[in-house]
Amino acid sequence: MVKPDEAAVQEMDQAEIEVTETKSESGACFPPTFSVSEIKNKQRRHAMFLKLKEEKRKQKLELKKKKKKERKVLGDQAPPKEVPKTIENQRIYDETTVNPEDEEVAFDEGTDEFSAYFNQLTNPKVLITTSDRPRGRTVRFCEQLATVVPHAHVYYRRGLALKRVIPQCISRGFTYLMVINEDRKVPNGLILCHLPDGPTAHFKISSVRLRKEMKRRGKDPTEHVPEVILNNFSTRLGHSIGRMFAALFPHDPQFVGRQVATFHNQRDFIFFRFHRYIFKNEKKVGMQELGPRFTLKLRSLQKGTFDSKFGEYEWVHKRHEMDSSRRKFHL
Repeated sequence: MVKPDEAAVQEMDQAEIEVTETKSESGACFPPTFSVSEIKNKQRRHAMFLKLKEEKRKQKLELKKKKKKERKVLGDQAPPKEVPKTIENQRIYDETTVNPEDEEVAFDEGTDEFSAYFNQLTNPKVLITTSDRPRGRTVRFCEQLATVVPHAHVYYRRGLALKRVIPQCISRGFTYLMVINEDRKVPNGLILCHLPDGPTAHFKISSVRLRKEMKRRGKDPTEHVPEVILNNFSTRLGHSIGRMFAALFPHDPQFVGRQVATFHNQRDFIFFRFHRYIFKNEKKVGMQELGPRFTLKLRSLQKGTFDSKFGEYEWVHKRHEMDSSRRKFHL
């Protein structure tokens, strides 16, 4: 015969067993000290991680629906929406951020290496060359760049040092020397040297897409001078790089061609796009990407023309800085 106290204990134990079984079947509850990394089996650990991720997604969706209902009920009295935190809006303020109305910045712009171009005293003339014995993809990339940059000429050098190329460029009136380097038959570097007095910028190239590799692209570009758009070059270093890109193109764009070359800086990555815009009617405008497209990452900025041994560097990218942060950018 079971005593009353023992019967109550048995009922409580049975209830706990049922609750535990229900929670394990639904997978909706885990111990507060539970850690997925404690699971030794890789497959079970991955399955549990996906389960936890799905639960968090459902909780987030429910919370979003609840807030939406509350805002609908409150109407005009609803609190303002929270601004999501992103790397861009959490960026650490840089003391070298350029103010366009600053007198010091205006003086520097009037006396720097690009002042002759912006005062329309010189017209850009660009020589595009490659590393020694380039492969097919690099050759096609150079040819397509020459159709984007007006007054550009492609020259394939074979064993000729850049120190010998630069004086020849200056004597023939070139204002820029652009060198495309490659690794394993793929373009991976760009040296942009402003002539005759520099500066020289070294970029890493990635995500190169040629015209044949692009979907839904427009017809080949025409010979019209494109417009140039520079986005987010806000610091002194970024301002110098932006002026260097602007000086590649003639100062008077031909709007009849409806072609736009865009350099967009985001988290120190410079995305290049080449578009043509089409007026569908008085209110709608369509865009056609013409290509090529690529991404640049600044590695160094050197004073004067290219000199790998004795050159003076204004800025060099350091991969392992002590004060590095995901929210700190240089351009």
